[in-house]
Amino acid sequence: MSKSNVVAGLSLDRLDAITQHLDRKYIEPGRLPGTLTLVARHGEVAWVKAQGMMDVERQKPVQRDTIFRIYSMTKPVTSIALMQLYEKGMFLLDDPVHKYIPAWRNLRVYNGGTYPHFKTEPAATTMTIRDLLTHMSGLTYGFMERSNVDAAYRQLKLDGSATLTLETLVEQLAELPLEFSPGTAWNYSVSTDVVGYLVQLLSGQSLDEYFREHIFAPLGMDDTGFQVHPDQLDRFSACYLYQPGDRMKLQDDPMRSRYQKTPTFLSGGGGLVSTIDDYHKFAQALCQGGAYQGNRIIGRKTLEFMRRNHLPGNQDLPGLSIGAFSETPYEGNGFGLGFSVRTDVAKSQTNGSEGEFGWGGLASTSFFVDPVEDLVVIFMTQLIPSSTYPIRQELRAMVNGALV
Repeated sequence: MSKSNVVAGLSLDRLDAITQHLDRKYIEPGRLPGTLTLVARHGEVAWVKAQGMMDVERQKPVQRDTIFRIYSMTKPVTSIALMQLYEKGMFLLDDPVHKYIPAWRNLRVYNGGTYPHFKTEPAATTMTIRDLLTHMSGLTYGFMERSNVDAAYRQLKLDGSATLTLETLVEQLAELPLEFSPGTAWNYSVSTDVVGYLVQLLSGQSLDEYFREHIFAPLGMDDTGFQVHPDQLDRFSACYLYQPGDRMKLQDDPMRSRYQKTPTFLSGGGGLVSTIDDYHKFAQALCQGGAYQGNRIIGRKTLEFMRRNHLPGNQDLPGLSIGAFSETPYEGNGFGLGFSVRTDVAKSQTNGSEGEFGWGGLASTSFFVDPVEDLVVIFMTQLIPSSTYPIRQELRAMVNGALV
């Protein structure tokens, strides 16, 4: 291996093997429309590769400036936003949520029945803001399809609808039982949408305005937001839905997409669109202790605090999870204040470093930050659901294999 083929301590030849892998296994057989992968180390973008189509029907290839639906990769942004307000002394993590949402004072836990005739019992614990940030709140998602509580979420369209707002979400959640007493289990949920509501409440700004002023503008994330504007439309990708037999069908046509309209529901849990370079600026700030190119979005000690495992007794997700869904493999991973945290590399059965953190999105996008290796990896595609293929683990294996 010549030195000219090494950038930032990464073998470009070995990274190029990712191209062949994605083409041969996913793009050429029609399992994925197209992909865009970025690997950065020591603050330098070492390798970026666009492959396949951003819009199969119109035969438009993926470009570096393609705009993707990042879904739950919105969650780390929202969590950083709330922790910015924590740094201003506006709340404490052990504050009860009902201090800010009075209607949540007497939350109850499911004990039988179906909506609207639930049997409930009083929650044994009080929900705190940390419970929201760690998904230990007792809330859930409608798409889980695991319980009678999430069936009520689907019936009320609490995962998102044309009429839903953050205010109506919070009002309706007050009327529904929790899946468990807060702090006693882990369940992926609308918790981060409630975090977004708290950002609005504490800051006095709408969530889109707050993001723009305090995160996107300082980092130069000009293509990230809750809406695709007319001048961005030509760069907006199509989104696809997995079909049995490793096929896919169009799920959201960019030219007819709801993302062209200003949403009523500013989902801090999954509402943003972004580009790979925009999201790299955000992830690079997280890798560099909270600042990117001299612009700080979060304090170094606050970020260190956020990327610790906040699950009780330093457990990993299998020890506490009641649901079957996460944007990360469970084994060897805990959860911090807004993202998953690698606690045990051997147990995770995927190479990497203890302390690596990140998250993914419903349409199979993902990112991770490895502070030990000073490494940032971002992967963009558009296939729902994210659990379809084990690409995230394969990418970790190949990127870590390129370290020299």
